[in-house]
Amino acid sequence: MTKTEITEIPTTTGPVFQPGDTGYDAEIAGFQTAYTHRPAVVVGAAHTEDVRAAVEYAARHGLPIAVQNTGHGLSVATDGGVLINTGRLTDIRIDAETRIARIGAGVKAGALIDAAAAHGLGPLHGSSLSVGVVGYILGGGVGILAREYGYAAEYVRGIEMVTADGRLRRLTPGDELFGAVLGSGGNFGVVTALDIELLPVTQVYGGQLQFDTRLVAPALEAWRLWTQSVPETVTSAITMLTFPDIPQLPEHLRGRYVATVNIAFTGSEEEGERLVEPLRAVGPRMADDLRMMPYSESHAIYRDPDQPHAYIATNALLSELPAEATDAFLEITGPDAAVPTVAGFRHLGGALGRPGPNGISMDHRGAEYIARVLAMPRPDNAEQVRDQLALVRKTLQPWTLGHNLNFLYGGGDQAGEEQTRGGYSPETYARLAGLKAKYDPANLFRNNRNIRPN
Repeated sequence: MTKTEITEIPTTTGPVFQPGDTGYDAEIAGFQTAYTHRPAVVVGAAHTEDVRAAVEYAARHGLPIAVQNTGHGLSVATDGGVLINTGRLTDIRIDAETRIARIGAGVKAGALIDAAAAHGLGPLHGSSLSVGVVGYILGGGVGILAREYGYAAEYVRGIEMVTADGRLRRLTPGDELFGAVLGSGGNFGVVTALDIELLPVTQVYGGQLQFDTRLVAPALEAWRLWTQSVPETVTSAITMLTFPDIPQLPEHLRGRYVATVNIAFTGSEEEGERLVEPLRAVGPRMADDLRMMPYSESHAIYRDPDQPHAYIATNALLSELPAEATDAFLEITGPDAAVPTVAGFRHLGGALGRPGPNGISMDHRGAEYIARVLAMPRPDNAEQVRDQLALVRKTLQPWTLGHNLNFLYGGGDQAGEEQTRGGYSPETYARLAGLKAKYDPANLFRNNRNIRPN
């Protein structure tokens, strides 16, 4: 694409870039650094009309469209085409009486949490403050209180989006596209704003229990058994990793293989302390900071990295988690694995296992757990990383129902139709493919886990 073609885009209030322009590299940069979009045109949308202009331009030239605000969930990078950066759409408006927040497409979780807390409310956020709320919700949104409240997408009350025909649409429950958009990760257009219901949650009991190397296996087994009896008001996860031996980490963690249990519970501190007794009984903890905390501090339960870095990940939704599965998982992801990984399980079930309102596109609700494995690829170990993630999927296959598309980070070279189908039931996929043919027949929105028009 030549420089002169950029003049065909209608006037925008936000900046427009092409390769070689000052600001191009900064505009396409995101949290994911393993790879990046390399578009022919970047539109830094400052207004909904900028989004419409960019979509119309892409449609006119038959160019694929990619969308990015934070770049956390970057899955399939565009080479050429049009990138729409929605990170400037950061407006937040909260109606405390109706508990509805209207958020722009560039709002990050931390900003929404703080804004809601001022009204004694809270969103169903995930583990990271820097994740874009809209991208998280378009993938379903498995939050820190997911077992009690379900998917964050089930609390959407309105969608503003630009579809492939350049129309700005406002969708509400019952509209044909409403449930299709929620769970399909941007396959139907550019969402510019969401209306979401907030919850009157002001505090939570939670934090981390951390166990050293010799107690990793016992901690995993204790957590596995514990999750079989805890109430739906408890949402938890366990993660195993070998910390790198680097000076940026506390000395007691450097080079250690550690298991961390993350817990969030909406009951009382007294009840929380009673519930976690079987986990504390595993043995001495390297860390134990369980406490009642303001909901606005609940990101401390996971403490996700806040600096951009390279990563790739896979996952498997599991119907059950027998000891046979956890033993095999530890064997292939432990400290002697060919590739160091961050590996673990999150407890699902509860409200996630029941059909939610408005027919959102989240299937495999029979899953009781999700296994997740994340690796940090380098130029010299890309093949090893792919083999390691494939081994995890193969090992867990006997208990696997499918996977969660929102937790498939990177690996764009494997993002074919088969992988996308694995996120849905055959009936849901067929419905989504039919709607894709109606609303995006040219498949402009294909830089994602793509649903092809049928």
